[in-house]
Amino acid sequence: MPRIEFWISVGSTYSYLSVARLAQVAADQGVSFTWHPFSVREIMVEMQNVPFVGKPVKAAYMWRDIGRRAKLYGLHPRLPAPYPLEQFDRANRVAVLAAEEGWCGDYVTAAYRAWFEEGLAAGTDANLARALAAAGQSVDRVLQAAGGEAISARYAARTQEARDRGIFGAPSFVCEDGELFWGDDRLEEAVAWAQALERAG
Repeated sequence: MPRIEFWISVGSTYSYLSVARLAQVAADQGVSFTWHPFSVREIMVEMQNVPFVGKPVKAAYMWRDIGRRAKLYGLHPRLPAPYPLEQFDRANRVAVLAAEEGWCGDYVTAAYRAWFEEGLAAGTDANLARALAAAGQSVDRVLQAAGGEAISARYAARTQEARDRGIFGAPSFVCEDGELFWGDDRLEEAVAWAQALERAG
């Protein structure tokens, strides 16, 4: 089965579109995705690339664009969603813990659903309660573990790995040969590339 790395940062707006349909794409196309949470914010700040904050015209276009694409996918977000996230790192540290323990997809999918469809910003107590319940996890245990030094170090290491591999945005998809695809609109292209690699042996 073709494998694709899914580099995700909870806080990326366009990632809602990928997160919401990733499981269905995997089932329909016969591919598997491994979830790799990291801090896209840290990398973008380093690159002096903060695309929407303080840029109302561009932000308005972003929300309209997400709304159009969501409709094509049969999704029903309430836009604009709360943005930017005040608890960005908290949401992503939980995602790092979830990736370590094997429930990242369930958590991130539920977190984005609550954020974009119910207006509960990711990383807040309300969002975490909803998302962690959906993932079958204890809020107290998860927050204690996610706030510890081990997960903070892993979060930093994941972000450095993304930086070292030339990943500069989320969502990003990396195939087994290292080919990088950035953006929700490149998901199908990444799948096709991974399938071609598989056929080539």
